[in-house]
Amino acid sequence: MENLIDNTGIRINGSNPWDIEVNDERLFDRVLQHKNLGLGEAYMDGWWECRQLDEFICRILKSDLDITLRDSLPLLIPFLMALVLNRQSKTRSRIIAERHYDPGNDLFMAFLDPYMQYSCAYFDDTDDLARAQRNKLDLICRKLHLQPHDRVLDIECGWGGFAKYAALHDGCDVTAVNISDEQMRVAREFCKGLPIEIIATDYRELRGTYDKIVSVGMFEHVGYKNYRTFMEAARRCLKDGGIFLLHTIGGNASHIKCDPWINAYIFPNAMIPSIAQIGQALEGLFVMEDWHNLSPHYD
Repeated sequence: MENLIDNTGIRINGSNPWDIEVNDERLFDRVLQHKNLGLGEAYMDGWWECRQLDEFICRILKSDLDITLRDSLPLLIPFLMALVLNRQSKTRSRIIAERHYDPGNDLFMAFLDPYMQYSCAYFDDTDDLARAQRNKLDLICRKLHLQPHDRVLDIECGWGGFAKYAALHDGCDVTAVNISDEQMRVAREFCKGLPIEIIATDYRELRGTYDKIVSVGMFEHVGYKNYRTFMEAARRCLKDGGIFLLHTIGGNASHIKCDPWINAYIFPNAMIPSIAQIGQALEGLFVMEDWHNLSPHYD
C-alpha cells in the first residue's frame, strides 16, 4: 500500500493534514478487495481517520490510484450485471425516489437555498449560496432565451424551484414532471398560484409540445442504456426551433456501471455520463449550441 500511494504525497500515519491515520490494519485488505466502497465503509467503521478528507481524496484521484487498483471479483459482478441488465429501467426508476427523496424533506430544507436547488450553484461574484443558486437559475433562463408565455417542460423538477423562478421572472407556463411523491408534495405547495402544472410521470412517458425543455440534475439517474431514450423523449416534445438545456454532473471517462460507494450510500443506480456518451445519445437529434463546464462552482 505504501508503494501504491508513494506518488500521491500521502503518508500512512504521517503528519500532514491529508495523511491517513490507520487504526486497524485490516484496512489494507479491505481497500484492495473493495476499492472505494471498502475505503468508505472502513472510514464509517473507524478503521482510519484523516484531518483533511477532501485533499486526501483529491490526491488519490489525481494520481489515478482508483484506476491502478484493478477490479476485484466482488466488484466484477456488478460490472457484468451492468452489461446485461438495465438498472435504470422504468420498473426500477422509483428506487432512487423511494430511498433518497421520499423518506422526508426536513433534511433537504435544512441546508438548501430558498429555491431548494439540489444541483450545482453558480458562484459568480458571490460566496453566498442563495445568491449563487439564483445566479444558476438566471443563467439557465438566459441560455433558454425564455420569453413570456413560453411553454416550458421541466424534466424531474425536484422541489419546483426552477419552475417557480421561470414562471415568476419570465412569465412562462411550466409543466414539471417528477416521480418522487415527497418532492411533488412540496413543489405543488411552493408553486401554488402560478401557471405551473406538476405531473407524476416517468420521462419515457412524456407527451406534448413545448417551446423550451430543461432538465437540471436528473440525467445522473438515467443510466447509459437509456441515454438515447431520454434524448428521444426530449426531442419528441420539443417544437421545431426550440431549445433543450441539460444540466448534469459529467465524467471524464465513459463508464457503464454504477460507482459502488454512490450506489450503496448516496444515489442508488446513479451513473455519471461522459461527453462521449452524451454526444452519442444526442447525435442526429439535436445541434449542440453551447457547452459550459461549471465544475469549479460545484466544489
